Amino acid sequence: MPYARRAWNFQLVHTFRGGVTLAEKDLGMARRLRADHSAHPPAKCSRESLKTEKTLSRVFSEIAQITSREAGRPWVFALALGTIFVWAISGPLFEFSDTWQLVINTGTTIVTFLMVFLIQNSQNRDAAAIQVKLDELIRVSRAQNFFVGVEHLTDQELEDIRTRCESRAKAEATRRAGRSKNNSRMSTPDLQSH
Repeated sequence: MPYARRAWNFQLVHTFRGGVTLAEKDLGMARRLRADHSAHPPAKCSRESLKTEKTLSRVFSEIAQITSREAGRPWVFALALGTIFVWAISGPLFEFSDTWQLVINTGTTIVTFLMVFLIQNSQNRDAAAIQVKLDELIRVSRAQNFFVGVEHLTDQELEDIRTRCESRAKAEATRRAGRSKNNSRMSTPDLQSH
């Protein structure tokens, strides 16, 4: 299913890469994957394993959402600052030993390591939601539909599209400025001729 949805996204992209549309390239990839799956079908998953995977995914998403929301609150910053303060004033008690230093190093490393995954999950979900909303706005507006799915393009292809859009915007601004100038000439009476 993800391959079919991805192929559908690329059908809307009309940018050319080497004379072949991205849609044609991606459909070719989808056909190869389908052929590979028919030759080597994936192991059948039981409903229970799919249900467990979905539950784990949902639990992780909820934990990630709560953690990323709470990590940005002032009380969490105050807690972290308090922890560092307690650690720093306990230095003389532990004679600034290697173990004393190891405690803060290990603690901060573990927290940072876990937070990276939780916050990345939240950002990925937020970015995907924003992308879906933008795609829907493009689809229902008069904007060009080939912008739907451009997030799957390479950096160079995105840069090419951005350059073309900027040049079109500059040309449109120049055209509007010229039209505005012509309109202002027509609307002001020629006082010098009287």
